[in-house]
Amino acid sequence: MYQTIQILHSYWAYLVLLVLVLATFNALIKYFANKEFHAKDFRISLFTLIVSHIQLLLGLFLYFVSPFGFKNLSANGMGGLDSFSRLLAVEHPFVGIVAVTLVTIGYSKHKKKLTSKPKFKMIAIFYTIALVLVLSRIPWSNWL
Repeated sequence: MYQTIQILHSYWAYLVLLVLVLATFNALIKYFANKEFHAKDFRISLFTLIVSHIQLLLGLFLYFVSPFGFKNLSANGMGGLDSFSRLLAVEHPFVGIVAVTLVTIGYSKHKKKLTSKPKFKMIAIFYTIALVLVLSRIPWSNWL
């Protein structure tokens, strides 16, 4: 079960990263070009929200069944973790939760705006910060 969830979490991350980059650049480009907000833009931001929440659920499940997550933190405490173990047990999950929260806030705030420019602005701000956070805490040595 653990290995299946780990593989799913790892491969789903490619999809999350792809759609988060797509949604971020879509919002940034259309914001600066003063484009109109269309149904396609709404679907891109919604799909980003959905896949990021699925990734969060997979990650939370993995955190509690993985020997590198909660079990490692419980057994060794914060002082007993090396930098890579701390990345997997603390930083990666925490920043993932923050990133998904930012995506959710950006999506919610954009729905309350009535015109295109503020809609793109909300998505661009929150999704860009989420993207930077996600990129900063990916365990690159395990991922590539």
